[in-house]
Amino acid sequence: MIVTNIAQRLKARAFQFDMTPAAVAEASGLNRSFIYDILRGKSVRPSRAKLQKVADILKVDVDWLIDGDGDVEGEAPKIYVPDTTFVAISGVRARASAGGGTFVHADDEQASKLYHFRLSWIEDELGASPRDLRMLRVTGDSMIPTLNDGDTILVDMGRKAPHPSGLFVLHDGMGLVAKRIEHIPASDPPRIRVTSDNPNYSPYECLMDEINIVGRIRWYGRKV
Repeated sequence: MIVTNIAQRLKARAFQFDMTPAAVAEASGLNRSFIYDILRGKSVRPSRAKLQKVADILKVDVDWLIDGDGDVEGEAPKIYVPDTTFVAISGVRARASAGGGTFVHADDEQASKLYHFRLSWIEDELGASPRDLRMLRVTGDSMIPTLNDGDTILVDMGRKAPHPSGLFVLHDGMGLVAKRIEHIPASDPPRIRVTSDNPNYSPYECLMDEINIVGRIRWYGRKV
């Protein structure tokens, strides 16, 4: 038997309805902080009256949210305990070149391998959703010493905005490349600067519309 709490039940039911915490708050007519405080463990005994509004939106008895007892309309959600649950992140055949680019074939986005990460680390440390994450292999030397040839990177495709600046995977028209990018302040139309950590490669600037940001690099692994 899995012992769960109100935060886990609320999160699981919202996920089942494909609703973000913000969407649950808006539909319930409540402040977002009410929902987020529950999810972060800051509010272990929230107002029952407010919880009733949440329960109505999620189509469950308020007692089910509070202590797990009560009716759930339709199929009950599967509840995972983040600290003991691992999720599989798909690796893809395409490689992110840290050089001139790697050509992307039609079948490159098919899963080639699964990597497993603790759910609590993904949610709490990265603030990410497993569904947005993909694993890629780096080739080339343009991002040395930050990224080496053969490194494995975790890419969050839910984060495409180049601010704050950081490491991203881009599609430059020829293939996938791993680069450091930053938004150029006050540029109109918006422009970005693309740089390599290896000083032997020259930086360049381009319009935001001229590149396709695949996602932000959140983690890397390396053989020693």
